[in-house]
Amino acid sequence: MRVGRGATDELGDVITGLGLSRPLLVTDAFLEQTGAAERMLATLQKAGLRPRLFSGTVPDPTTDALSPGLRALHDHEADSVIGFGGGSPMDTAKALALLGAQGGQMRDYKAPCVNLGPALPVIAVPTTAGSGSEATQVTVITDSATQEKMLCLGPAFLPLAAVLDVELALSMPPRLTADTGIDALTHAVEAYVSRKANPFSDSLALTAIATIGRHLRHAYADGGDIRARGAMMLAATQAGIAFSNSGVALVHGMSRPIGAHFHVAHGLSNAMLFPAVTAFSLHAATARYADCARALQAATPADGDATAAAKFVDALHSLCRDLHVPSPRDHGIDQDAWNRVTPLMAQQALASGSPANNPVVPTTEEIQDLYAQIYA
Repeated sequence: MRVGRGATDELGDVITGLGLSRPLLVTDAFLEQTGAAERMLATLQKAGLRPRLFSGTVPDPTTDALSPGLRALHDHEADSVIGFGGGSPMDTAKALALLGAQGGQMRDYKAPCVNLGPALPVIAVPTTAGSGSEATQVTVITDSATQEKMLCLGPAFLPLAAVLDVELALSMPPRLTADTGIDALTHAVEAYVSRKANPFSDSLALTAIATIGRHLRHAYADGGDIRARGAMMLAATQAGIAFSNSGVALVHGMSRPIGAHFHVAHGLSNAMLFPAVTAFSLHAATARYADCARALQAATPADGDATAAAKFVDALHSLCRDLHVPSPRDHGIDQDAWNRVTPLMAQQALASGSPANNPVVPTTEEIQDLYAQIYA
């Protein structure tokens, strides 16, 4: 990992040092339009590399959208893939790296399958502070035929290198800053309360929670706050490493179907769910949620665990209010449509496996009740 302001200038050296020469630069239309992709290509060419650009990434990447990327990968005879952008370009890059080496369909690799490789090397260059995808062995791809958001896991998806440059995050608008920031906080908290939590993931999760608590509101209010932006980028990566080693839980399990059926950004759907799911889970991991409250500075060391845990739920409600997180209703989702797909979303949430990591493993009926609670 290369971390620091201006770190993208070192990207060519990173790739050369790995013995690679023909990267496919995977990004989206926005970064191409702003000129950021062209500047990245120039940096790579200056280092003596032979890159090719693929800017066809779509939000919440789909299997259909992977096809042109796979053609570009093969046409270029790429020996590596650079994921440049937010979670969607990085997830796309990971998927292309695996399919480029193994072939088949993306549904062949969805959970519970654990993918060991082979895959082309992935170098991640995030421009947002949220997904943590640069440090995880996870990619999420929507099946275009079924609209299922497929969780795909395994070391084959872990980037070989990552470059964290705060300058790339300075153009993030407030809504994206809020959504990705709460996404990172969700990663950290779910990593800490997960049934698979361990001392390694715990230390990173608590550090990320504390950092996000200090800096997210500042980054949201002032996008040019370089200190807050840099802190949020590092916290997102720490949270990504944490959940890659302990798993996410019920918030993520319920979030993915919302994104698939209603095209809500992943971070925003997490934010919609976060307070209610935490309140539902509180009694089964009171001490753990109390630790999260203290790290977030929502409670003091003098508060007992029950008091601190309750304050944590209040703090999440306050954060969502301050960052203007809408409910599904306020986001424009029709209530009849929401109610109609709620049973299916509940089934898909459970099938993803993430709810099994939750302090309380819910029933399908309990998940449906939570969807009903958060609608308005």
